[in-house]
Order: sequence, then C-alpha cells, then structure tokens
Amino acid sequence: MVATQPMLQVAMDTMDLDSALKTTRLVYDVVDIIEVGTILCLAEGLGAVKTIKTLYPDNLVLADVRVAEAGALISKMVFDAGANWISVLSSAALPTIETVAKEAFSKGGDVQIELQEGWTKEKANQWKALGITQVIFHKSRDSEKLGPGWDPELLGVIKSMSDEGFKVSITGNLNPGDLSVFKGIPVYSFVAGRAIRAASDPRVAAEEFKTEIQKIWQ
Repeated sequence: MVATQPMLQVAMDTMDLDSALKTTRLVYDVVDIIEVGTILCLAEGLGAVKTIKTLYPDNLVLADVRVAEAGALISKMVFDAGANWISVLSSAALPTIETVAKEAFSKGGDVQIELQEGWTKEKANQWKALGITQVIFHKSRDSEKLGPGWDPELLGVIKSMSDEGFKVSITGNLNPGDLSVFKGIPVYSFVAGRAIRAASDPRVAAEEFKTEIQKIWQ
C-alpha cells in the first residue's frame, strides 16, 4: 500500500563508512530510509549495509547496488547483509529482474527499479506482473543545468504511474522547496543526498524536509 505521506530517504553516497555514520547518527530518527549508496557499497562492500542495518534496525535500508546482471547472486548477498530493499536498473533483462524479485520477496524485502532512458510502460507492466511496484524517477543532471523545477510532462508521467499503483520515489538534487510541485501526487518517498549530507547541520536539514512533507501531505 502506498503511504499517504511520502517517506524521506537519505542517500549515503560517501567514500567511506565513517563519513556516512557521521550523518546517519544525526538523522536516523528523522528519516525513514537509509540508502547505502552505490559509491559506499563499492568502497566498503556490503559490510556497510550490515553495519548500518545493525545500528539502525528500525530504519528501512536500501542497498543501492543497481543490479544489471547476476541478479540471483547479488540479491542473495544483499539480503544476507540485512538490506530491506535492493535497486535494479530498468535496463536489466527481465529474467534478471525476476530472480532479484524472488530473492527479495522470499526475505520479506522489496525491489526498487531505477528508471533509465528508454524504459517503457510495457516493461513497467512486466515488472508489476512479477510483483514489483517500486520505481524511482531521477531528475537528470542536464535538467538540473536548466534551472529549478520539474518538467510538467515528467510530472504527468509520475502521476500516471502513481495512479496505476506504482510506488514512485523521487530524486535529483532535491531541496525542501522543490517538494510542493509534487502536491497531489502520492509520492512514496523523496530521496535527499547532498542537501542533507553536505548541510552545516544535517539534522536540521532532514527536519526541514520532514516539515515540508507534513505540510504538503497533511
């Protein structure tokens, strides 16, 4: 079931675990989801996932490994490390996505599909048939260069996916002031990275996101 109020996810794309923990210890009780980012997974291995889940058992933990192939093995490693969610690229072959879904669901976990250029509604319906409903929309770096705001056409696609039962998460250099554009859309979660990690006070930054979410989706 899609939450009536979006969750808040903090992305830990740091080069080492110590740096990530400096932030998580400040915000774990404000955010809902802790993302062990791709960079952190590469730098520290899945031990980072295990450590964060051990320290923060009440948070959902996403291992942002972005599976493209070898789905059965990677997903087993990820869920054995204690992750709740695993990320998969939309370009992955359907059999790969299916093996990840089977492992995730057998462990009580979930799968988040990272939508890349070229994804289609037909492919999305194939994922849905496997029981996968989580998708994540990125605001591209090229779009960021054009200035603030989100393309109205993309917002329409996001709303359409939500209306069709997908749990839609949003990321892309988000700040609290960006969230109001999604009013009326049942967003599943907002993902903030630098806006929280690089803030002078990460806890205050996370609380500002939460306050804005509560104000818009009260």
